Amino acid sequence: MGTRRTFTDEFKAQMVKLYESGKSRKDIVMEYELTPSALDRWIIQSQGTGSFKEKDNRSPEENELIELRKENKRLQMENDIFKASSADNRTKVNVIRQNAHKYPVSAMCKVLQIQRSTYYYESKARENNDNELTITITEIFHKSRQNYGTRKIKQELKKQGLQVSRRRIGRIMNENGLVSKYTVAQFKPHVEKPNESAVKNELNRKFNQNTPLAVVVSDLTYVRVQNSWHYICLFVDLFNREIIGFSAGQNKDAQLVYRALSTIKVDLRKIRMFHTDRGSEFKNKVIDEALETFEIQRSLSLKGCPYDNAVAEATFKIIKIEFCKGQTFESLEELHSKLSEYVGWFNHERIHGTLDYLSPIEYKNIHLKKSV
Repeated sequence: MGTRRTFTDEFKAQMVKLYESGKSRKDIVMEYELTPSALDRWIIQSQGTGSFKEKDNRSPEENELIELRKENKRLQMENDIFKASSADNRTKVNVIRQNAHKYPVSAMCKVLQIQRSTYYYESKARENNDNELTITITEIFHKSRQNYGTRKIKQELKKQGLQVSRRRIGRIMNENGLVSKYTVAQFKPHVEKPNESAVKNELNRKFNQNTPLAVVVSDLTYVRVQNSWHYICLFVDLFNREIIGFSAGQNKDAQLVYRALSTIKVDLRKIRMFHTDRGSEFKNKVIDEALETFEIQRSLSLKGCPYDNAVAEATFKIIKIEFCKGQTFESLEELHSKLSEYVGWFNHERIHGTLDYLSPIEYKNIHLKKSV
């Protein structure tokens, strides 16, 4: 597409004089590479108002229509911002900023009865504050291993004495490309055929426990290491959602579960109940003997009821998103090392909505102080 030509008033006047002096319309158009409609319009304008400016050649009806449109725009603007007319200056500044792409700033300042200098000063201060807030939000986001969304970032800001709306946090995150791993749909595990053990569901979905180690739940999932699947097993204390034991290995079997059990650092006799699904890696001779040795009561989910082990299921959803997603493991040793590091962060730093936005260790420490 060629560049659109522009013509000065002097050039237009010269073309009209050539036409009036007897030069044919066709010759003028061809010689000066004009469109016939443009030349005709200049001739009419010259013979009418004597001006080539568009505003000087409008009909009364056209001028009236333009004025009506301006009035309609003004009324629409007043209607949009009317609610803020009695607000404080900060709210008025926010309203003007949000509508600056639709209406002139000067007109909005007039309607809201705020000085333009006040608007620009407050707007600049807001921009500087946004820059500082952006730095803080970015630090929190990356410290969370790119996992926290607006809800948890709001809680972390609150701990620093900053009251910021989730909407504002979301805007800053969007502007800076901070996308939580939770925004992408995640893997749904396939259902395996359960075993037929007669052990009942003794837990019966009582997921909220008031004392540490009253109930420990477990589950496992798989992760890619180089070109083969490996497995992760976790033990979670329902009291504070703390991961108290974990293991990683090539096989989904009793030994994987037993190794996770052996990493628990507390006296296993303090665990009152152990609840899992009916996978054969949990219900077998090796695990049965271990539970009997430490006098731990057994509980199994009902067949085909994943909700019976909802906390473990939820924890592994977190693991899949926060730990496995986007990670490349070159060896079992690397997987175990990074898993150990993640579990440390999960227990000591990661805040949980179900724990009043505290980490598992913080929640446990506060509870223990209250019980002394």
